[in-house]
Amino acid sequence: MGKYDDIKQQLIAEQNRLKERMKEVDRYDLNKTMSFSTGELSQYDNHPADTATDTYERGKDIALFEHITQQYEDIELALEKIENNTYGKCEVSGKEIPIERLQALPTARTLAEYSQEKVIAKERPVEEDVLKGFEKYNFDNNYRETEFDAEDAWQSVASFNDNSMVFEGSSLDSGEELVGYVEELEAFASTSIAGYQGDENIAIQRNVHYDHYMDQIDRLEASDEETDTY
Repeated sequence: MGKYDDIKQQLIAEQNRLKERMKEVDRYDLNKTMSFSTGELSQYDNHPADTATDTYERGKDIALFEHITQQYEDIELALEKIENNTYGKCEVSGKEIPIERLQALPTARTLAEYSQEKVIAKERPVEEDVLKGFEKYNFDNNYRETEFDAEDAWQSVASFNDNSMVFEGSSLDSGEELVGYVEELEAFASTSIAGYQGDENIAIQRNVHYDHYMDQIDRLEASDEETDTY
């Protein structure tokens, strides 16, 4: 009976399990585009949060599959080493890896002190080089700037909304544009840290946004009265 027979059986069992996991790639459509898997022809008129959710889930599935693939390759290498009698040798120092470490981590290739898992990456995400927050793309206070900014992007997407409710349609009024919220009610209606718990727990702030909203309500009511008269 070989020294590593038990570990070999453990590796083979894990290899078979990973084979089944890797077959699931077709079920998650990871080999197809995200537009195909979500059924969306275009992401342009989708809410950014919905698109972010789809992107996050796709990225998570890809990361999990890559992790499984790496585990499978490590197992294949370990089994190959067992066959050619090089298993259990530290790739850095050449010393014997303790059997306790191999039993706990059969794919170990080095002594614990040389493990790459102890290396803490210092690199920051590349996105941090370009993401500077909303203000970087907000040019409303710069009268010399006519660039299509982040707020313009929201308004363009909002134009796809067929709902005629006042607080949604008002976001398209470029003449009296108010900045800092998505729906106008959010500028003066607030709840506690516990969130919405009924209409009686909503606080109304009597600010400029509230006055702007009420003025629109008054204009709409006056317009409705004129229509009824005719």
